This record gives sequence, C-alpha cells and structure tokens, in this order.
Amino acid sequence: MDSSRRDFIKQSGAAALTLGAAGSAAQAAAFNVNAPCPAQGADMKRTYGISLAAWSLHRTIGKGEGKTPMLDMPKLAREEWDIEGIELVNNMLASTDKSYLDEFAKNAATHNVNIMLIMIDGQGNIGGDTPEARKEAVDKHKNWMNIAADFGCHCVRMNWAGAPKDVMERAGALDEFITLSAPGFQELAEYGTQKNLNVIIENHGGPSSYPEAVDKLMHAVNHPRFGTLPDFGNFPRNPQGEYLFDVNQAIDSLMHYAKAVSAKCYHFDEVGNETTLDYEKIIQIVHDRHGYHGYIGIEYEGDKMSEFEGIAACKKLLERLRQG
Repeated sequence: MDSSRRDFIKQSGAAALTLGAAGSAAQAAAFNVNAPCPAQGADMKRTYGISLAAWSLHRTIGKGEGKTPMLDMPKLAREEWDIEGIELVNNMLASTDKSYLDEFAKNAATHNVNIMLIMIDGQGNIGGDTPEARKEAVDKHKNWMNIAADFGCHCVRMNWAGAPKDVMERAGALDEFITLSAPGFQELAEYGTQKNLNVIIENHGGPSSYPEAVDKLMHAVNHPRFGTLPDFGNFPRNPQGEYLFDVNQAIDSLMHYAKAVSAKCYHFDEVGNETTLDYEKIIQIVHDRHGYHGYIGIEYEGDKMSEFEGIAACKKLLERLRQG
C-alpha cells in the first residue's frame, strides 16, 4: 500500500476529517448509520455533511481545449462552493499512475478537501455468466480498492453488473443472478475489511434499481462491510418518464443498508426547491427516520442550469433542510 498519498493528507488540515484507518472515534461515529437520531424540534439542526460527486461536473471536467482537468476538482470544490468532501468516478481520473494519484492527493490536501469514495464503473460483471468473468471483475475492483484506501476513502461504489435483461420478469432469474453475484461481493467485502473500506452498490440500473432485489442481495451477502448508496433519482421509469413505484418508499427501503447517500437533482424553482423530487420528505427519511449522519453527495444532472449553478442550488437546498 502506497503511504505517500496518505502522508499528503495527514500533513494538511484535511486530516481532521479524513475517514481512513487513522480516523478518530468522532469521525467514525459520523458514519454510523445505525446511530440514534435526536428528535427534531424548532431549535434542532440536522447533522449531515455535504459532499460533491465528480459526476456533477462531467461536462466541465475532461481533456482537451476548454475543459477543466480532473486534478483541479479539489480546488473547485473548496473555492467555488466551500465543499469539504469529494466523491470520485474512476473513469474521470486521467491516469492511475502513481505520480498522477499522488498529485491528486496533494491537491486535495492543499485545499483541505477529503476524498470520500470512488464510484467504480466499467470494471467487469460481478454477476457474469462465467467463473472467469466474475473473477476478473473481483480482481479489477480490488485494484481500485487499493487506490481508494490510499486516498483515505471510506467506501467504494461498484455496480451490480451482468444481469440478463429479463432478470426482473423471468421466474427464478433474480435468484439465479444473486447466486452468481453474492460470492464476489462477499470476497470484496472481506477485502474491504482489510482496507478499512465499505463496498456499496447504488440504484444504478438493472436489478439494483429495484429495492426488493437489493434487499434480497443484502441478505444473501450478509456482510457488515457491504451496503448501499441510495440515489434519490435512479429508479426505473415508464416511457412517459413516470417512476414505476413510489420513490420515497424506495429510498426508505435502501436506507436500511446505506453507508453513503447521493442527492440526485435536476431542476429548481424560483425559491430553490427541487421540482422533480420531494427533498423535504426525502431528507426526513434519510436523516430523521434512519438516523443517517454521514455525507450526502450532490449529483447534479439537470440541463436548465450550468453545472456550477446546479451544484450551488443543490448545496443551498441541503443547507436549508439541514437547519431542521
């Protein structure tokens, strides 16, 4: 394990918030999703942090003329929005070379920004239909877990990938897919124990977007390091754009296993409310009902505001709701 990136973090003020192996008891408590939540009252404030998912900047960050390099994300998070935690996407990082990763960690430490988690895409099918495919997925995800551990992350988000298209319709297909998937998740969760990392899945397409399927998977894997990243908006819709089931109930179901939370947002009205989701009710579910005190990551995907404006609007809404 590369200690240099950890050193960059420890030498900065960010060490006070870093969620790596050296984190304090208070830091660990902040991510105890089972901790009791005090009753809300007029003079009570909610206790959750606000982080920024890199995907909110996927049009801004990139290579080539007019694009902002990913190395500048820690600076943007702190100087543009005064956000202390960032969530990376593996495919948005320009390189996995040691020098690049060290520079990224140094930039994060310089701007007193913590790297909370890495969202891992395109690294194989954990539920692939051959043993070779499943092993390849496990091995590739372990490589990214090593990077996440060096960054001081508390989680890696992976996809529940490899499902047949009819997995939610064909009798027995979901159970078959869970049987294929569970051993790989268990191996990665065990590896997470060694690395002080949680392995989490997001409602991100396929069976992962159906709470009843995720519930069955959680029981099959049955590991304390395995959990969910509930995304407020990633649920299936019909051709008219309507959700197939009640979003608030779906979020409530996923929150039973949550180790991180993603605040998907699209559009805002003139007073700052998100117009496609009931944020007030969702935050009541996430914080008040389930006692979640960790970070809620902004993931702006709207097209009526710029990415900078959308991030600012979502942060302002989360700050307002944090007041209780």
